[in-house]
Amino acid sequence: MTRTPYRGGRAEVDISIHTLDGLSDSLRTAWHRAMDESPEYANPFLAPEFAEGVGRFRGGAQVAVLREGGEPVGFFPYERNSFGVGRAIGLGLSDCQALVHRPGVVWDTEELLKACRLSVFEFDHLVEEQKPFGAHVTGTFASPVLDLTTGEGDYAEWLRGAYPRLARTTLKKERRLVRDLGEMRFVYDERDPRVLRALMRWKSAQYRRTGRMDRFARPWIVDLVEHLFQVREEHFTGVLSAVYAGDRPVAAHFGPTSRTVFAAWFTAYDPEFRYYSPGTLMHLRMAEAAGRHGMRTMDLGRGDKEYKDWLKTRELRVGEGFATRPHPVAAAHRMWRRPVRGLRNTVLAHPRLREPADRLLKTVGALRTSARARRAG
Repeated sequence: MTRTPYRGGRAEVDISIHTLDGLSDSLRTAWHRAMDESPEYANPFLAPEFAEGVGRFRGGAQVAVLREGGEPVGFFPYERNSFGVGRAIGLGLSDCQALVHRPGVVWDTEELLKACRLSVFEFDHLVEEQKPFGAHVTGTFASPVLDLTTGEGDYAEWLRGAYPRLARTTLKKERRLVRDLGEMRFVYDERDPRVLRALMRWKSAQYRRTGRMDRFARPWIVDLVEHLFQVREEHFTGVLSAVYAGDRPVAAHFGPTSRTVFAAWFTAYDPEFRYYSPGTLMHLRMAEAAGRHGMRTMDLGRGDKEYKDWLKTRELRVGEGFATRPHPVAAAHRMWRRPVRGLRNTVLAHPRLREPADRLLKTVGALRTSARARRAG
């Protein structure tokens, strides 16, 4: 479906809508070019491979292609339901969202929504550069980033140089792990699917234990992660990393990388070894190895976590909100979703509220786990 051309920033803009299950090689190449020409869009969550992966397992996934003079210059992936409610592709999983475009491209938000047949578009990790969406942003939030460096020496030398305050304690815990459990080794790009399944089991248990929604209880998310694990392209590679003690994996992480950005995504560890701080060991090992593999930044994702404060070198800003056009569905959606978002953000922004809420969630999680164990027994 192609809209009547309208005047953009430099020239007339045509918008065409495509499904993600048959994206042509030429469109994929143009999408990659837009990523390469703007550092803001280098994140792997903005790559066509991620959008295609979501589209494989989620109905209603599409991409709007913006053209100037017949040339594709912008790509807007989204999910749409039968009521015309749209959401960023992979909303709830994606840590970076945007209309990916070449420099200088300007669009009209209302025209874009009309072309996509959307009454509302919801986002929660929108790249700050997306000015045409600015009037629809209801809040901006810090997204910690780690600028990766490479050293001349081994991991220990890199750690002492990059994180002198963490180095002594971290190396001591690694030595203790070796003494208690056997030789420790780190694998940056582990290809054993059994480790991926172990990671999902650990993460699922962590979600339940802490009272959070168990993402891996949703089959489509499991299928998506298993699919992305197999993707190995220049602009998107699913990387599984693991820390072993002896032959036993004690911690693992799965996340995507682009040519220059490593996106921290799912990290979990065997709770039996929590006293060795395996999550911290994992992130530090990943940071050093990712730098050696050509990554320039590690995107830790939006959210307040102590380990992110330890690791970050700077912060990006991401926005959340609802882009709308006049429509009854848009008004109803905002009335339903905005208060929920506001309450959650209020709790997360205030430690006096966040800490009791976190304790409550953990208590609920413990009760659920205990009840599940009794039923299983």
